[in-house]
Parts: sequence; structure tokens; C-alpha cells
Amino acid sequence: MTRVVILLGAPGAGKGTQAQRVSKELGLAHIATGDLFRENLKGETPLGLKAKEYMNSGKLVPDALVLEMLFDRVSRPDCAQGYLLDGFPRTLPQAEALEAALAEQDGIELRVLNLEVRDEVIVGRATGRLLCRGCDAIYHAEFNPPAEAGKCDACGGELYTREDDRAEVVAERLAVYHEQTAPLVDFYESRGVLTRVDGERHPDQVNETLLASLASTGSEAH
Repeated sequence: MTRVVILLGAPGAGKGTQAQRVSKELGLAHIATGDLFRENLKGETPLGLKAKEYMNSGKLVPDALVLEMLFDRVSRPDCAQGYLLDGFPRTLPQAEALEAALAEQDGIELRVLNLEVRDEVIVGRATGRLLCRGCDAIYHAEFNPPAEAGKCDACGGELYTREDDRAEVVAERLAVYHEQTAPLVDFYESRGVLTRVDGERHPDQVNETLLASLASTGSEAH
């Protein structure tokens, strides 16, 4: 049986953090679409060169090519027992294409976890986020402030706010998410494989719920 876990949630809901923890704790390969692109582009693989042609001409990389990259990656030995998808699918056509591809394989167990966080909470998380220019440590003005304002506790480096963490940028990313990705919740819920998880709690509590959900059957809310 190959376990396939999809982690859904708005940008800033904590998917990256939880994907790393869950994949490590369950021994699943962590497949992030951003890493797939970087790996194929850097290695100048045939798939990467194809993607580069689209990107250089200002076009979106077709879903079929993204899927090709994905299934090339999951064919490796480290994915034999299962893998966790972080950042894919993002749209209904991608979800439908993935569903069709998985249907052709035997012994697939699909589970989808949706991290639910209100927009206002995500905006608050993002706009308070501070990064260190020296060591990339992450702080938050309200939830995890540095001991000295503007200065990293670890290396003394300058703390700054990323351009894409500004409130108006975060709002735009959320609008795109609600239009393109949020419909996936209904898509997977109708198939009985979705579990809703409260992503507003402490990361450790969210992690415990995710692990408990994957250890159980069904798609009850948590």
C-alpha cells in the first residue's frame, strides 16, 4: 500500500512547517512543487528544459508537464511507501488530472488534510513576521519577538519584513487562493478523503491532530 497525503491550506496557514514535520515523523517523502521545479531546472533535465521554454516565453507551465515532473519524482525508491504533496494540486484541473493518474496505480491510499485558518489570522501572522538577514531565523513581532527589537537573538543580524509579507500582498495571495485552490476542499470532501484541521492552534497541537487523523480512518473534522 502506498500512502499519498495531500496537505491543503491557504498561503500562511502553516503547510510548509507541518509538511516537514509530518513527512519526517511518518517516514514519507516530502514533495514540494517548488523543489521539483528547481531540481529539474538546475539539473537541466528534459522536463526542466521543457518547463524553461514556457517560463521564458512568459507562459504558465502546463499541468501535464507538472504532473510528469511529479510522477518522475515519486517513482524513486524513497517514495515506495508513500509521499506527502505540499503545494500540489492548486487547481481543480490539477486535482482531476492527479486523481486520474493515481487511479491507474494499484494500492494507493489517498488522504487529504486541510489546514483551516481565517484570513485575518493569516494576515496577522504574515505582517508580523520578521526574518534575519544573517541566518534566516524567523521571528514574529507578537508571537515570537526577539529579545532586542530589530536584532536576531542567534547571530545579531538585522531583522526585516519580506515584501510579500505586506498586508496588501498577502490579501492578493489569499484572493487567488480562494478563487483557484479553495474549491479543492469540496472536491476531496465529496470523495470522502478530506479531514479538516484547525490550523489556528499552536503548531504542536496542529501536528498532533494531523498525525492522529492519518492514524485513523474516515474524514471527521478535528
